Amino acid sequence: MTFKHKPELISFQLCPFVQRSVITLLYKNIPFHLRFIDLKNKPDWFLEISPLGKVPVLKIGDEVLFESQVINEYLDEVSPPQLHPTDPLIKAKNRAWIEFGSSLIIAHHQFTTSKEQAQMERFLKELHNKLKILESRLDQKPFFNGKEFSQVETAYAPLMIRLKIIEQKTSLFSLKDYPKLSAWFNLTCHIRAVQDSTIDQFEKLYLEYLVNAESFLSKDFPDKSL
Repeated sequence: MTFKHKPELISFQLCPFVQRSVITLLYKNIPFHLRFIDLKNKPDWFLEISPLGKVPVLKIGDEVLFESQVINEYLDEVSPPQLHPTDPLIKAKNRAWIEFGSSLIIAHHQFTTSKEQAQMERFLKELHNKLKILESRLDQKPFFNGKEFSQVETAYAPLMIRLKIIEQKTSLFSLKDYPKLSAWFNLTCHIRAVQDSTIDQFEKLYLEYLVNAESFLSKDFPDKSL
């Protein structure tokens, strides 16, 4: 599909949910404009078009969509290649695991931004419990559904990138007990659309964000100045 109006994706720089839609747009070779806003000072025009006051928001002309998975579902329906399975049952199961991925992103955020050790450890336990569930589910290779890159990968890739960064920067988290997840992460993170979905100096800015948030986790980073 050729869009009459170039899609505009509204974001802030480090949002993992926006990144899901960036990956989808890049994988489908859809030209788009990425517009950043300051979530601490949301402009009035943004609040007028975002009912929940959250990103991402996709604008196509005068039309507006919000919520990352809704955006991705729309893009999948109107532009090839299709990233959802055609079988209704498998598609529904994929959607359920995408929702599980959203809960993992939230658990990861709570773990990485907790200011107190006890709170950090509680969310780390929750994160590991969810990763164990996901590890037990991965019985297809090389991707979630087998041979084809799918919307499940677009949904989990932002989490994968962040977990790999954290694993490299702190002794408090490791993926060593998740061999199937690690293989899946490594393969997905080498997809060009995934590699190109982050902003310049993403790792530096992400780690600086955790340091500035005074998270307990960041105290374990080897270089506090980054």
